[in-house]
Amino acid sequence: MRARLERSYRFEAAHQLPKVPAGHKCARMHGHSYQVHVVIEGEIDPELGWLIDFAAIDEHAQPLVKRCDHQVLNEIEGLANPTSELLAVWWWRALVSGLPQLTEVWVSETPTSRCVYRGE
Repeated sequence: MRARLERSYRFEAAHQLPKVPAGHKCARMHGHSYQVHVVIEGEIDPELGWLIDFAAIDEHAQPLVKRCDHQVLNEIEGLANPTSELLAVWWWRALVSGLPQLTEVWVSETPTSRCVYRGE
């Protein structure tokens, strides 16, 4: 039996996009209430009855939340140009070694816009 688990995280952070055209509103420093969804898929362990303990996902994701929360994302190593797309890739790369069943990372800057990244 296969299952799909999703775990959501929130953090507040500021950023600016240094590579957008002159005059673009995102070139200015601004903030978002980010939401990140971590998606794991795989076979349910017949003995335990679950795919993975949600606490195991938290173990890998919470340090990333702490690293991003109330920070300027541009100042974090690897996020000099912190678009939603590159932030999703950054999360993926930080999580995939500890969560090999990772299948998606969603990054939402607003309730109506998000990036879904499915790995390399």
